[in-house]
Amino acid sequence: MFTIGDFARHGRVSARMLRHYDAIGLLRPEHTDPRTGYRHYAAAQLAVLNRIVALKDLGFTLDQVRRILDDRVGTEELRGMLLLRRAELEAAMAAAAGRLDGVEARLRSIENEGRMPVDDVVLKSVPAVRVAELTATARSYGPEDIGPVIGPLYDELFRRLAAAGVSPAGPGIAYYESESGGGSEGGDGAVLVHASVTVAADARPGPDIAVVVLPALERAATIVHRGSMDTVVPTSQTLARWIDAHGHRSAGYAREVTLECPPDREKWVTELQEPLLRQPVRA
Repeated sequence: MFTIGDFARHGRVSARMLRHYDAIGLLRPEHTDPRTGYRHYAAAQLAVLNRIVALKDLGFTLDQVRRILDDRVGTEELRGMLLLRRAELEAAMAAAAGRLDGVEARLRSIENEGRMPVDDVVLKSVPAVRVAELTATARSYGPEDIGPVIGPLYDELFRRLAAAGVSPAGPGIAYYESESGGGSEGGDGAVLVHASVTVAADARPGPDIAVVVLPALERAATIVHRGSMDTVVPTSQTLARWIDAHGHRSAGYAREVTLECPPDREKWVTELQEPLLRQPVRA
């Protein structure tokens, strides 16, 4: 038998918490001295305490914990509940990290306001290219909405290509379309995301993968972004400032051509290729 202090220490909880659990009938001591009122616990009660703490960490109220314990939740079922909660917490952490990256990217954009790059942007033509692709819809063009869509798309695309025995023949190219059709007042709402990769002219990946030819871009303003695409905003806005300063007009969303894609996202290298209207704008 353990005193309440010893039991609390072994259970990594406070004695005050144990007194509360006793008061509400959630975890009674194995024995209470009728003369002194001192509580004593058995080692076997640590299993019950572990379940209480685990269920609280899952977000259950103490009343809900009591009902679950009364139903005698088994070890495997509890383990499954904890694994689900862990996945939810990991997803929340990943989302928070993505939002933090977005905040830092916006901060860099603010810090770079007024700075005009000299050599960062290259004006060039881009040849047509044959690609295999999968598509899905993102809620907006913001990195926080594009990232969760395009990552799984590429994972599935490469899985299907491997199953069909087709190897990429060049870089991945992500491109976008306004789901509402774009136009001069476009930019709001859902965006159609194309996750594509260059394939050979004779590649036949099968009916579950679209194969299209991306048209050539006669004039494109291009810039290289280094790092995760969650932090692409400053690079994208550098490109926008250059386009405006040189009297050009954008003709649509920039293509994102993957030049290097190691496991460390901070080492990614991506070229943005923004199509331009044929004739520069004249003041």
